[in-house]
Amino acid sequence: MMSKQFVNGRNQFTMLTKDELVPQNHLVRKIDAAIDFSLIYPIVELTYSTLGCPRNDLIILIKSVFIQYLFGIRSMRQAIKEVETNMAYRWFLGLGSMDHIPYFSTFGKNYVRRFAQTTIFEESFSYIL
Repeated sequence: MMSKQFVNGRNQFTMLTKDELVPQNHLVRKIDAAIDFSLIYPIVELTYSTLGCPRNDLIILIKSVFIQYLFGIRSMRQAIKEVETNMAYRWFLGLGSMDHIPYFSTFGKNYVRRFAQTTIFEESFSYIL
């Protein structure tokens, strides 16, 4: 007898942490364990302004580029779309399920305005290597 699969599970309420959703052997866990990204803050602190409203965390921008290259995502625009739905990427970036993901224009403006005359990415990736 054929049974029908109902979509009732879509609205099911379950208590889980992000940590439980990311497999223990996922590449982002291995990278997070191997690299202390907090040591990149001294490299990027010169790009922070003391005026105005708080900016996006530059480590999220750097980690997003890292995700793009590691997982072979062709563009930053597509990488941002992947972060919207991939809990492992959100876990790696330290973002919650409801946290704001930087817009693509945020990346573009930071590359042009803040990173253009700097060696932030070179220094960050040299540290990582």
